[in-house]
Amino acid sequence: MIRARRRFGQHFLHDPGVIQRIVAGVAPRAGEALVEIGPGQGAITRPLLAAAGALDVIEIDRDLAAGLRASFAGQNGFVLHAGDALEFDWSALATARGRRLRVVGNLPYNISTPLLFRLLAARESILDMHFMLQKEVVERIVAAPGSESYGRLGVMLAPFVVATRLFDIGPGAFRPPPRVQSAIVRLQLRPEPAEWALTPAYGQVVAAAFAQRRKTLRNALSGLLDATSLRAAGIDPGARAETLSAEQFGALARRVAPVIH
Repeated sequence: MIRARRRFGQHFLHDPGVIQRIVAGVAPRAGEALVEIGPGQGAITRPLLAAAGALDVIEIDRDLAAGLRASFAGQNGFVLHAGDALEFDWSALATARGRRLRVVGNLPYNISTPLLFRLLAARESILDMHFMLQKEVVERIVAAPGSESYGRLGVMLAPFVVATRLFDIGPGAFRPPPRVQSAIVRLQLRPEPAEWALTPAYGQVVAAAFAQRRKTLRNALSGLLDATSLRAAGIDPGARAETLSAEQFGALARRVAPVIH
């Protein structure tokens, strides 16, 4: 038995009921280009492969990769990529498979946010994503304006994906049990990203607005926009970041820089 390694943030899923719910949520079908990030000991790997008929898996841990290679030796449709998902060439895999990818994974909490944005950078190659993440991260992704969890992460993802929280998972479903609750989120890539987000200033405006949540936008964005520009975008200078929709942040960003076509 391979022990979980702290440096990789490993917690191995073992609960059969949870495994079944995850696979049902993904609903893989034959002929799809399915990719699993961090299969670990293969808890959902086998049912995903059985449903789709083919599965690419990416595993950074050499010992786990060796175990998977042995477990799935001779299994048709199983392809192992030993390496780091943060450095993986998603576009090349989509080209090789001849279709957009469906990505699944139990993501280590320490790489979840950078990996999400790495995948967004390759969004033309991805159809959807189903991830197990820390519950608080999923809450931030799906939060609505004005809610306690609403913040920078959800606003940055909103122009590119439709996010749906599927269900929560308790620590007891893992070995060793993590100290946090987990949740499954579905991220469906929009056919086209929202035009108002396609400006270099979008991320800059969002980051500045949420850097100090208690500040009004007049103060938080003073280095980018003055009160007159805020009003011209239809935004109250006295409002705070957590009250604005992603589209309203897009309106502000367009006042800083033009849309890139």
